[in-house]
Amino acid sequence: MEATDPMEAWDVVVVGGGPAGAAAALAARRHGASVLVLDRADFPRDKVCGDGIAPEALDVLAALGVDVDAVTHGYPAVPRLRLTSPSGRTVERAMHRPAVVVPRAVLDGRVLEAALAAGAQFRRHTVRQITPGPDGVDVDGVLTTGVLVGADGAESVVRRALGTPANRPDRLAIAIRGYAPTSTEGVQVITTTDQRWPAYAWSFPIGDGRANVGYGELVGAGATRAELLAGLHRLLPGVEPEQLRAHRLPLSTGRPRQPDGRVLLAGDAASLINPMTGEGIFYAVLSGAFAGAAAAHGAQAGRVFRTALRQRLGTHLRHTSAASRLSSRPWLMDAAFGAAAADQRVFDDVVALGLADGRLTARTLVSAVGTLSRRR
Repeated sequence: MEATDPMEAWDVVVVGGGPAGAAAALAARRHGASVLVLDRADFPRDKVCGDGIAPEALDVLAALGVDVDAVTHGYPAVPRLRLTSPSGRTVERAMHRPAVVVPRAVLDGRVLEAALAAGAQFRRHTVRQITPGPDGVDVDGVLTTGVLVGADGAESVVRRALGTPANRPDRLAIAIRGYAPTSTEGVQVITTTDQRWPAYAWSFPIGDGRANVGYGELVGAGATRAELLAGLHRLLPGVEPEQLRAHRLPLSTGRPRQPDGRVLLAGDAASLINPMTGEGIFYAVLSGAFAGAAAAHGAQAGRVFRTALRQRLGTHLRHTSAASRLSSRPWLMDAAFGAAAADQRVFDDVVALGLADGRLTARTLVSAVGTLSRRR
């Protein structure tokens, strides 16, 4: 009887080469692990997204040793944000720190390149089955790893393999996105509406005369492609985008509990998407970085990772959940936008809550109540 070849072994296998997966690979390499990144696509490749990157996401990448100037090269900073409330109240201010808009076809490839330069390996492979065991995780019967990081997006194979159900419809959004000419260079635009509420459209300039434009709402509202397009044209009249694609957004209000053990979920796979804004890149790189660091703990990785996420994001996620419930009342959103128009500090608080890891501050709540009082 011939002996079979032993399976290929790695310290860490990351499923998904997007920002969450690349950040996990970078963090694991900083702990000296051998790292293999698997993705069903070659890079560069497009990913449906708003393309907006908060400065806090770049901070995480910089802490992992990434040259963020190289990552954002060719894409100018976007210093201002314009918000329109359901009733039509508009506020435009400079953000405390400017954002940048980099198409995901560019961003993901550049961050993955940084991970490969740090010593991670990449292989195109569609993962179909994972089998956790006491000493490691079997991947498709062809390789084994001490810890596996599932960073494979909203339709995560790794999440399904853990037996974790998908978000229910009221905790799942759907959005459509394309690219169109813009006249709002230097300004990110977010416009909300009380029609099919909660829903909003965005226009994020990428610096070459075009903007990433899109529209999203909750899956529970029963949106069709035609209704998504109608919402986009209603809120951004005259915009005729190309490269239209739709995607689902598993919101953090439906995030699963990270289990103990050797399999970790990061980014969209862990339903880490802000329920107020649909922002996910900051959560992706942060959770990926925590997952890659936790992988050094082997069988205890799940517990270590869960603790790290709770300590950094626990309060923030509770506050975004509360804000999401409050925002079900359009008049409260009007009040919050009015408060932001009156006070730069409130504006900054609202931006941090929606785009990074900010809190629902007492200043914002008091100012919003004051706005309501003045309107009566």
